[in-house]
Amino acid sequence: MRPLASRMSVMSGEGALSVYARAKELEREGRSIIHLELGEPDFHSPAPVIEAGNRALQEGKDRYCPMAGVPALKQELAEYLQRTRSIRISPENVVIAPGCKIALFFAMMALLEPGDEVLYPEPGFPGYPSIALGLGATPVGFGLHEKNQLQPDPEEIAAKITPRTKAIITNSPGNPTGTVYTDAVQRRIAELAVKHDLYVLSDEIYARIIYGQEYLSMLRYPGMQDRALIIDGFSKSFAMTGWRLGYTVAPAHVVPALVMLAINSYTCVAEFSQYAAVEALRDSGGHTPRMLSEFTKRREQFIADLNRVPGFRCASPEGAFYAWVNIMDTGISAEEVCRIMLEDAGVAGISGAAFGPSGKDFVRFSFASSTATLKEAVERIHKASAAWQTVPAGR
Repeated sequence: MRPLASRMSVMSGEGALSVYARAKELEREGRSIIHLELGEPDFHSPAPVIEAGNRALQEGKDRYCPMAGVPALKQELAEYLQRTRSIRISPENVVIAPGCKIALFFAMMALLEPGDEVLYPEPGFPGYPSIALGLGATPVGFGLHEKNQLQPDPEEIAAKITPRTKAIITNSPGNPTGTVYTDAVQRRIAELAVKHDLYVLSDEIYARIIYGQEYLSMLRYPGMQDRALIIDGFSKSFAMTGWRLGYTVAPAHVVPALVMLAINSYTCVAEFSQYAAVEALRDSGGHTPRMLSEFTKRREQFIADLNRVPGFRCASPEGAFYAWVNIMDTGISAEEVCRIMLEDAGVAGISGAAFGPSGKDFVRFSFASSTATLKEAVERIHKASAAWQTVPAGR
């Protein structure tokens, strides 16, 4: 047989999904597994959202619709972003997609040529380098280090810009670290983008899951209206993972390219689900603030409990729902820690190397589970920690 396209050999999967697959195998064997590997809220779509989707179906909204999205949803998104992020956009700058990943993929496809370089946060979402490599571009990571409170270093970014650099990816709040970029960091990134004529792909999927501070979108900074693309969706902030709804807010000259990619792929997003999304954005029942309140409680409890596990050290995340745990003091690798937790304790977490080489001494847990589940998970981990407490010092 002829070989597959070479791009398939350079793209990668997600560590969370491979851990999930092994965890499900153990469950089928009768094991009790606590799933802290997937970034999926344990909340479900509120009743008004489901009712809006059902109503749309009953009204016959199950047909082809505008490729960029139904006007009602695009208008609602413009109002929502002004209300929650203090940014003004035109509905015509919005392109609806079947999920945030597709929005990200197509934004990168519209912008990057083979040989272009794209700067991205590392450790970070595995899709950033994978998509870039699949498009023939070169991903160049900039570090998120403990010594810098997991913030990007704008001077490192500046030093890595070359004549081939085409775009910078930002992700605030970030996966896996929970980092919320400071105003100073984002302002400097915006200045670098303007100076070097770069696009900025601002992954804002966790924008509403932020603790005790105002969210600052990249579109708020000077010069970003013509070069920044917001990538966002409904999975995290509205607990609508299975609805597969995402969107891009793009400069006017980029929108036709995104629509062309839609025409050549998914055609349009399911019409009835877009009307359900309108209701989600209105959030008449205050579902998102209640969810955030619960995440806040879980964060406080879970981080405190993790820091009592021998060999674990974890700073409190500023956003998202992930604990980024330094495990160097266990004396064993993150992969071995994760193996012991899953196989011996029945707790699924992800080795930090799944998010880039600099994550090799970390483990990521999702705390998008109930407080009782998180308590039990830490109790199991604490018992399993006997396996690394006996490791000789310096191993």
